Amino acid sequence: MKEVKIKINNLSVYFNYIQALNDVSIELYANRVTSIIGPSGCGKTSLLRTINRMNDLMHGFRLTGEVLIDGVNIYEPEIDVVNLRKLVGMIFQKSNLFPKSVYENLAFAPMLHGIKDKKEIEEIVERTAIQAGVWNEIKDRLNENALNFSAGQQQRICIARALTVEPDILLMDEPATALDPVSTARIEELIFELKRKYTIVVVTHNMQQAARISDYTAFFYLGHLVEYDKTTRIFTNPANKQTEDYVTGRFG
Repeated sequence: MKEVKIKINNLSVYFNYIQALNDVSIELYANRVTSIIGPSGCGKTSLLRTINRMNDLMHGFRLTGEVLIDGVNIYEPEIDVVNLRKLVGMIFQKSNLFPKSVYENLAFAPMLHGIKDKKEIEEIVERTAIQAGVWNEIKDRLNENALNFSAGQQQRICIARALTVEPDILLMDEPATALDPVSTARIEELIFELKRKYTIVVVTHNMQQAARISDYTAFFYLGHLVEYDKTTRIFTNPANKQTEDYVTGRFG
C-alpha cells in the first residue's frame, strides 16, 4: 500500500495581487518520484517552494489551504522552519555551491546542525558523495574549490550536500536543464537510485525526462492542477484533452 508523504489540500498561493496556484489538492507518495510538468508560469516552482516554505522569503507571499508532511501542517505557527528545511532538501536548476572546497561544502550543514566530531563529518562526506554518485571523482580533490568541477559534477555535489542532513524529501527544480546529455543521464540514474530512500518531487520542462524518471506526473496549467496520475497513464492515455495536447507537443 502506498504511503502518502505529502498531502496538499485546497492550496492557493499569491504574490501580492498575482495568484500563482489556484485551489490545488494533491497527494504525493513516499519513495516515489513525482514529476511536475506544465508550461512556463503555470505554478510548478511555486508549488515546489511551498513544500519547504521557501516562498516565505518572497515579497507579498501568502497562501490559503494546507500543506501536510507526515500529517503535520507545515504552515502552523509553531513549525521550526530550519528543521523543516532539514527534512525537505532542495536542488536548484543551477548548482549553488559555495566558493569553497568540496569538503567545506559537504561539511557545512552537519556542522551547522551541531556535529563537531571530525571523523563523523568525514564519514558523512564520504557516504553522501557515494549516494550522489560523485565520490570517485572528488575523493582525491576534496580540498579543491568546488567551482572547479564540471557542471554535472557540481550538481551531484549539490545533491550530496542536500543529503548530508538526512532529509526525508528531495525537491528538484529542473535539476538537469543546464547539463549535457551524459550528465543528464547520470542525474536521472541517480534519481532512480535515491527514491529507494527518499520521496522525490521534480519540476521539469522535459517531457521525455518526466516519462523516464517518474512514477507519477502532475500537469499544471495557469495555476490549476489539470491532471495527476501514474506517469504511464499521463503519457499514454490521459483523461484530459489539455493534458494530451501538452504531452504530445501541441502547445507549451
